[in-house]
Amino acid sequence: MVEQHAEGRIVTPEPVPVAIGRRPEPVHDVAVYAFPGMAPFELGVVVEVFGLARPELTGLLAAPWYGLKVCADRPGTALDAVGGFAMVARHGLDELAAADTVVVPGVPNALGGVGVSPGLVAALRTAHERGARIVSICGGAFALAAAGLLDGREATTHWRYAELLQQRYPRVRVNPDVLYVDDGDVLTSAGSAAGIDLCLHLVRRDHGAKVANSVARRFVVPPHRDGGQAQFIEAAVRPVEEEDDGIARSMQWAMANLSSPLTISALARSARMSDRSYLRHFTARNGTSPMRWVVTQRIAASLPLLESPEGTVEEIAAAVGFESAATFRHHFGRVMRTSPTAYRRGFGHGVA
Repeated sequence: MVEQHAEGRIVTPEPVPVAIGRRPEPVHDVAVYAFPGMAPFELGVVVEVFGLARPELTGLLAAPWYGLKVCADRPGTALDAVGGFAMVARHGLDELAAADTVVVPGVPNALGGVGVSPGLVAALRTAHERGARIVSICGGAFALAAAGLLDGREATTHWRYAELLQQRYPRVRVNPDVLYVDDGDVLTSAGSAAGIDLCLHLVRRDHGAKVANSVARRFVVPPHRDGGQAQFIEAAVRPVEEEDDGIARSMQWAMANLSSPLTISALARSARMSDRSYLRHFTARNGTSPMRWVVTQRIAASLPLLESPEGTVEEIAAAVGFESAATFRHHFGRVMRTSPTAYRRGFGHGVA
């Protein structure tokens, strides 16, 4: 463009600087379902993980954090919650159906046979057909089953509901012994606290182990728990004993020496206990055996190494204390339900 001045001189204007930046990546929308009579803990877990501002993650995130919407059949209507208070969801089921991840943290009175909301069933089917990730916590598995999303799949729910879920929906392969099941686009978790495990697993899938570990630290929970629901079924309350200090001391020692050979005898010595007494008290306290716990800690320590482009699988296996890469792959597959190589391909930064 040029300008013709009165004296006949032609002037070309100076170019106007325009700031052109990279187009921001879209936020991953998470929608969580709220309903009358719900227990607030499961909803709170989802809000805490996906809806809380997280300045501590500055510099760790390669993509934006989540956007969270609490959705209900009738948005704007007060929903009575367990504990004598009410909440209001601002968003409806249309927005739930349009989300990238949909979480159902429960259903009304799963044991009593109250039907799942037809509107929720339709929204879940729509979301799934769009390619959304569908997640349930505790009794929320009944909603996913009612929508047909668990047919032919392995799934879990709270151990109190497992038999009923299997009876009502025989096409579902109910596994009552695990904390959660990741079947790709459909994920289910056991009772309330297992929702924390599953939500942290989702963060690990989306953002990697470092970010998931940071979220877990703020939650003050372990980033990954080994073992299943069996350890919680009708378990007697165990009195705290003085020897527990030795158990804690041995666990701290093990964490500082993961790359070294660790045996029951070595752990028991660090706790100043006999092998037999140590095994009994450790299992009673943690719900799993000492060596199974050690394997889980070694797997957890391997995750940030796999996310780095440095080191082969063999070198990482040795660095975290496994005798061989084959042993590492075996235990990694059992705990993470994938291989080290597949994990690195999915979560590694700068890894081809």
